[in-house]
Amino acid sequence: MSVTIAVPKETARGEKRVAMVPKVAAKLARLNTDVLIAKGAGSKSRIPDKAFDDPVRISNRSADIHAADVVLAVNAPKPEAIAAMTRGSILISFVHAHQHPAIVTALNEAGVTCFAMELIPRITRAQSMDALSSQATAAGYKAALMAADSLARFLPMLTTAAGTIRPARVLVIGAGVAGLQAIATAKRLGAKVSAYDVRIDTKEQVESLGAEFLVAEGVRAEADGGYARELTDAEKQKQQAMLEANMSEADAVITTAAVPGKPAPKIVSQAMVESMKPGSILIDLGAAGGGNCELTDPDRTVHHGAVTILGPSNMPSLLAEHASEMYAQNLYNFLQLLLVEEDGQDDVKPAERTHKLAINWDDEVLAQAVLTHDGETVNAAAREAMTQAATASSAAQQGENP
Repeated sequence: MSVTIAVPKETARGEKRVAMVPKVAAKLARLNTDVLIAKGAGSKSRIPDKAFDDPVRISNRSADIHAADVVLAVNAPKPEAIAAMTRGSILISFVHAHQHPAIVTALNEAGVTCFAMELIPRITRAQSMDALSSQATAAGYKAALMAADSLARFLPMLTTAAGTIRPARVLVIGAGVAGLQAIATAKRLGAKVSAYDVRIDTKEQVESLGAEFLVAEGVRAEADGGYARELTDAEKQKQQAMLEANMSEADAVITTAAVPGKPAPKIVSQAMVESMKPGSILIDLGAAGGGNCELTDPDRTVHHGAVTILGPSNMPSLLAEHASEMYAQNLYNFLQLLLVEEDGQDDVKPAERTHKLAINWDDEVLAQAVLTHDGETVNAAAREAMTQAATASSAAQQGENP
């Protein structure tokens, strides 16, 4: 019996991406899996149902989707949808457990094994599965375009009959995947770009893109996995003093700082915003995690004095076509670790061989990416987040009922 892989229609507000695209679905089907796409799942990514060729099937029955062996999604389904899934089935999606403890609880109660795409380890072997990086590429690119579109001035230097217009100054805070893409895009648009990251090791990458790397003396915060650790209070003061001096000269500031499994670090204070030039723009890519700026209001435009702050919480969704394409390929590459050929098929042509699901817990990618399994929260950071959420809820109830 072939493995059934289903893709539901995304239900998160404002989500335009889809977890599967036609060319990747066709590759899955060639593995003799039964691929099922919810009717209209790709419509917001401009992928009509008719774009999926046989043997990929389109279904308007949610029961068919929930009964699948594997469910692929961009965002974890709602708790009631998870409750309808088959016990022992597999969900592969973004979850962000620290923000959605109710979803983790639902996964455990339903007995669903969940692999969270944000937990994919940043190791060489898993680069092709790194959905955080693929989606950050889209976010950084779009952030630079959004900054350019929002400014009431040119980005590049222009020499005209009316005189020379100097290039706009763009400051990018955070030189991860999103930050580097924002730097590259702003530079291509002709801006004068500078960038800052607490990880000094990113200096070479920033300068290779033609940007100036800013340094806060005595602040260095490399951590495992290519991420940054949280700064001490003394380090934050040094960082903010240096950034405020540079933000006062910038026309556009793009913040991209994130700490996995935790709220976005607050880097830009109200005072720093007030130091910015009239008409300047701040694009906060940390909005989904609470924002890198104190004044950010996710998915709303904030005008503070003469400074405009934009906090889009789902930037990749604004590039749904290519963001979906990259994400679907990430999922396909990850599925290769779970789909193994059935035994006893030596005499069967490769194209006709069937596959089964098998989880090799000795594989470090699977072992680190798993969030829930057999009714338990396996990931340590998620367990801590669940405990904190329960403690906060209990405290709130006690406050309401003295």
